[in-house]
Amino acid sequence: MLRELKDEAGSPQEAGPGRVDGLTGRKPGYLKRWRYIGLPGKLLLLTGLFVMLAEVLIFLPSISTFRVDWLNQRLTAAQLATLAAEGYPGGDVPAGLRAEMLRTAQVKAIASRRHGVRRLVLPVDPQVAIHSHFDLRQQPESWWDNVKLKFEQVGDALSALVAPDGRVIRVLGSIGDNRDDLVEVIMPEAPLKAALKTYAMNILAVSAVISLLTAALVYFALSRLLVRPMMRITEAMVHFGQAPEDPARIIVPSGRHDEIGIAERELAEMQKQLSGALLQKTRLAQLGLAVSKINHDLRGMLANTQLLSDRLTAIPDPTVQRFAPKLIASLDRAISFCTDTLRFGRAEEAAPRRDLLGLKPLVAEVGDALGLPRDDIDWQFDVDDNLRIDADREHLFRILSNLTRNAVEALAGPSEQERGERGEISVRARREGRRVIVEVCDNGPGVPVKARQHLFEAFTGSQRKGGTGLGLAITAELVGVHGGQVRLLETEHGAAFQFEIPDRSVL
Repeated sequence: MLRELKDEAGSPQEAGPGRVDGLTGRKPGYLKRWRYIGLPGKLLLLTGLFVMLAEVLIFLPSISTFRVDWLNQRLTAAQLATLAAEGYPGGDVPAGLRAEMLRTAQVKAIASRRHGVRRLVLPVDPQVAIHSHFDLRQQPESWWDNVKLKFEQVGDALSALVAPDGRVIRVLGSIGDNRDDLVEVIMPEAPLKAALKTYAMNILAVSAVISLLTAALVYFALSRLLVRPMMRITEAMVHFGQAPEDPARIIVPSGRHDEIGIAERELAEMQKQLSGALLQKTRLAQLGLAVSKINHDLRGMLANTQLLSDRLTAIPDPTVQRFAPKLIASLDRAISFCTDTLRFGRAEEAAPRRDLLGLKPLVAEVGDALGLPRDDIDWQFDVDDNLRIDADREHLFRILSNLTRNAVEALAGPSEQERGERGEISVRARREGRRVIVEVCDNGPGVPVKARQHLFEAFTGSQRKGGTGLGLAITAELVGVHGGQVRLLETEHGAAFQFEIPDRSVL
């Protein structure tokens, strides 16, 4: 019987408490450096890291299997030595042969048990201290037991790698399929440790080569498929941003049909729209500058022409009487156009000087200013006498005047016979909580679908031929400086504009 001794070497010394750095609250330097690494560099580092991580996950069960196989080989050699020793009468093996058998099996002692009879084949030195015991006969009964066994074997393999020199271990294994027949050996752990280190270094070298090759292939593939196209898009955006008015800087799509290709086409379309919009804004700015320069002279010429046209109305000639009103109307439209253009050309509307106003008198004043009602247009407004609105009087007058004038111009086109009914403009207003909602409606031809997309944009949202769209653009801006909004309502016929102006916030 082998004498089992307690582990006199003790457990490995516990490492002293290590000093922990980085508790100052500052972000580590490597995190800062990571931000400045380019996308290709990050891709290369992450690919290598993940491949090495996969190799580590493969290495752990691999080295565990290698350890078990190496110990089984020692048990097989011990079993062969046992069979050789049984060939001697009484099992008395000569000392020289016994030493050779132990050296070949790389063990210090061998014992066996067959049919319940235990036999010390090659005895051990009584002074040998056994540090660890390993039983390779374990057979897991469930998958969970198998998982635990694998983890234990991985831990044993790692422990053997870092174990101190000079340890002696005891290993048990079965003989054949009968678990009751066993062979056990006492052996130094140094050969196992050396074999594990050699195996680990070989695996490390192979893993490093595989990691480098895999990382290079993955990096090359992803770089060609993803990184380079994304860098091309980024460079195109930066290049376009330096001179967005230049159409030559718009990205040319590569023709790909994946997400990168979609991004390129969408970016090209967006750059085209932005470049066109900037060119249009530049032309409008130049137009505003030119109009502001000729404002004084143009107003003087129009004023003189208007005075002369007023004198024409005093001439009794029938032809003059027939054309004079048309001439005066044309001059009025020209003066109104110049006034609206110059007014819109300001950088921004002045901040509103708000006050509580009676809305009904202001609506009536707008109607009087526009000559409503007329012979062909009815003028109605449903506004409570006590309804008051918190707004700038001049701004509100311009808002109502612009919307009402648009309605008048819409009704001035088709005749009453063509419409099938008399022209009508109505204004309705109501208070809802801390806001006043006003609607200006007419029964004209309505707003064309084509004009609705840019309805409140200057020079693009005009509803009629020859119009500028300044009226609605100015209206939207004036309502906006009050914190409100204006919209076109859906109606079966005619047009209905609704704007709301909230009361000032109470601090």
